[in-house]
Amino acid sequence: MSTAALLLFAMLLDAVFGEPKWIWTRLPHPAVLMGNLIKWCDTHYNHGQSAKRNGVVTLIALVLGAAVLGYVISLFGGFLTIIITAILLAQKSLVHHVKAVASGLRMSLSEGRQQVAMIVGRDTKNMDQAAVARGAIESGAENLSDGVIAPIFWFLIGGLPALMVYKIVNTADSMIGYRTERHEDFGWASARFDDLLNFIPARITAALIALPAGVHGQWRDIIADAKLHRSPNAGWPEAAMARAINVALSGPRAYEGQMQNFPLVHPTGTLTAGPADIDAACLILWKAWGFAVIITAFVAIL
Repeated sequence: MSTAALLLFAMLLDAVFGEPKWIWTRLPHPAVLMGNLIKWCDTHYNHGQSAKRNGVVTLIALVLGAAVLGYVISLFGGFLTIIITAILLAQKSLVHHVKAVASGLRMSLSEGRQQVAMIVGRDTKNMDQAAVARGAIESGAENLSDGVIAPIFWFLIGGLPALMVYKIVNTADSMIGYRTERHEDFGWASARFDDLLNFIPARITAALIALPAGVHGQWRDIIADAKLHRSPNAGWPEAAMARAINVALSGPRAYEGQMQNFPLVHPTGTLTAGPADIDAACLILWKAWGFAVIITAFVAIL
């Protein structure tokens, strides 16, 4: 079975079953195991003037280990490869978590804040409804790239080994890739390599969002908006999503009590986002996934 065919089955399996709680309440999720390994490396090697060098060495070791593990697993046949790949995709769980914010907002602002706090890193206690909705929509767009399209892309490029490499790097970036006093040096290599691995997938994601939404004619505006984002990659799917559902995204928000005055993406979009806009974003997430399925099936046929 071809790489694309294996991927197609994994995508469908993930879309149907997602991440069943009855499994992951009994067994550790691979992402949790990756996180524990990275945390151990951070504890033991992130210290002193050698932190940056240790971060580079740690990244190399993680990448090599992930590639070897992916290769070994692939030797056991297509069925196991499909199962592991489906586990490492996140389409159904992504939409579930984003939709939970809309459901929470329909109950109360407090419940909406609690739900969005599970998927964003910003301060949520003082958010109004629009800020909660924007947070959910932004998280959905960005994680479509990180959790779905980028894994698909790298699996098509290099099979399970490439997917495993991407996931360990992306996990490392999410844990130690921050420009904080503790991780500025140790997480430098992980953050830069994650930027590199996401460069193409982020732009593909923007196109997959724009095409089914019919806003591909606004591509120049999407590019301009993407450049406003502090991240070289996250701005692309967010900019496309903003125009796909005509909502102004990004803008000021607080981290650890400090307000950050980020510019609005698509500032002419609605500033009063709510649950209905989150629902619209979730529909776009599925449409983008559908386009990815069609492309993967086409590659498999070829």
